[in-house]
Amino acid sequence: MKKPELLVPASGLEVLKTGVIFGADAVYIGGEVYGLRAKAKNFSMEEMAEGIAFAHVRGVKVYVTANILAHNEDLQGARAYFRELKDLKPDALIIADPGMFTLAREICPEIDVHISTQANNTNYLTYRFWYEQGAKRVVSARELSLREIREIREHIPKDMEIESFVHGAMCISYSGRCLLSSYFTGRSANRGACTHPCRWKYALVEETRPGEYLPVFENDRGTFLFNSKDLNMIEYIPELVEAGIDSFKIEGRMKTALYVATVARTYRRAIDDYFTSEEKYRANMDWYRAEIGKCTYRKFTTGFYFGKADETTQIYDESTYVSEAVYLGTVSEVTAAGKPRLADDAAAKEMQDAQAVCRARIEQRNKFCVGDEIEIMKPGGENVPVKVLAMYDEEGNAVESCPHPKQVIEVALSAEAEAGDILRKEK
Repeated sequence: MKKPELLVPASGLEVLKTGVIFGADAVYIGGEVYGLRAKAKNFSMEEMAEGIAFAHVRGVKVYVTANILAHNEDLQGARAYFRELKDLKPDALIIADPGMFTLAREICPEIDVHISTQANNTNYLTYRFWYEQGAKRVVSARELSLREIREIREHIPKDMEIESFVHGAMCISYSGRCLLSSYFTGRSANRGACTHPCRWKYALVEETRPGEYLPVFENDRGTFLFNSKDLNMIEYIPELVEAGIDSFKIEGRMKTALYVATVARTYRRAIDDYFTSEEKYRANMDWYRAEIGKCTYRKFTTGFYFGKADETTQIYDESTYVSEAVYLGTVSEVTAAGKPRLADDAAAKEMQDAQAVCRARIEQRNKFCVGDEIEIMKPGGENVPVKVLAMYDEEGNAVESCPHPKQVIEVALSAEAEAGDILRKEK
């Protein structure tokens, strides 16, 4: 059996680096134009160049999304965009629109093209059509079952790749082709500006009673009519592999570094364990379940993989995420205890008195305090409990907490940390 690629999302440069460090084989990203996540931070050309270089040095591929459904006014700009990407040398472009595909093949034929799920790829003749046009890979529609994917694999060339989503948010519309956002707000999901109206709360209005809003009840559970659970296939790695899927794709180009690290590390270990032995994979199932529960999610489903979705794949009583851990920051630099990079001698002595093992520099993402019990999340799978013994601002002043998002701080810790580790705190 071929070992599948683990493909993770990245909203920005920090998250790309996290995905690479925490076990991805490939990362998919978006530029500032022509992708379907306009609200994500996305990458400037300079950041894209840095991210591609960072990944390639570590043997990891980078795919760039250009998967909008283009209008006439988009095409001239797309030409210029593909010329810039030609110089950056990403490993593939993810495209849905035949016009954009034509431009990509004309301008940068040396870069592989992957056909986005947005192109509604639901049968083997569609796969063969794209293969004959020069596409290397097709991303399957989320509406396909494992039985259908196996059948596609049996009817396409052996060197053609199948990529399928295995984890993350599910769209309520067919392969993401939703018109609700465009209708309600004028912001088209098919052009990267989805406002996620499927997560809103709805009521009914009877035509002879305008302005009178009637609540909708579905078995008294609520009114979130379109609110799908999140896909989670961590317990079905063997079935995904046996279906012939070449790339396991994680959804989430709007997600944090903690989310990407947690999901990437968990699927990395699950895939590696299974390819060591199925017994090892089964034995570690409780660890996978526990870890995957520490990232934000909306309850879990297996989507369409084992048959058509039913009432159990929806959430009726709320639209909020579940989260069991808080992202504190990613370690960018570590200094030895007693030799702080920023502090003066008094602060250094204070740190020594606190018996710190190391001092970790982070850009804070959520508030935490001196004395807190937190966790160092290691790329290899280890979770190290640690106490925050002291904390210093950029001027080297001792502080008791870090209340300001993106504040750069150095934290004296009771256990060893390394650059690239993630600090998190259980709720």
